[in-house]
Amino acid sequence: MKKQQGFTLIELMIVVAIIGILAAVALPAYQDYTARAQVSEAVTLSSGMKATISEIWADRGDLTGVSSGSPFGLPAATETSGKYVAQVDVQDGLVEAQMKTSGVANTIAGKTLLLSPVTGNGPILWVCKVGGADPLGTRYVPSSCR
Repeated sequence: MKKQQGFTLIELMIVVAIIGILAAVALPAYQDYTARAQVSEAVTLSSGMKATISEIWADRGDLTGVSSGSPFGLPAATETSGKYVAQVDVQDGLVEAQMKTSGVANTIAGKTLLLSPVTGNGPILWVCKVGGADPLGTRYVPSSCR
């Protein structure tokens, strides 16, 4: 007579506990990754603005009045949007990307990403900042922008 073989209840409970622990660690990491990917859309949409602002800086040497909807060729803030970005606004060269309030990760809904121009004797250097009325946390800013 052959003895039946199988897993004991304790062994099954240990496997379920291990899977639970792995899920508890993986879920927040995945949520952060998703939020960072959504914020990268803001960086991408802002890159066109950055190029235009850099050209204006090279031509004029001043960013005063370089704002959305101005005669310098920058579109109105609401004209630049995406799947996760509500609008991209420019005020005197400072680019502010506003995330949407719905359809995005909860941790970044309604938050802003600032791209600040650092001017000097040469070309503009861009610094990502987490600021504005409702700033993004630095953990959600893409690594290319840290």
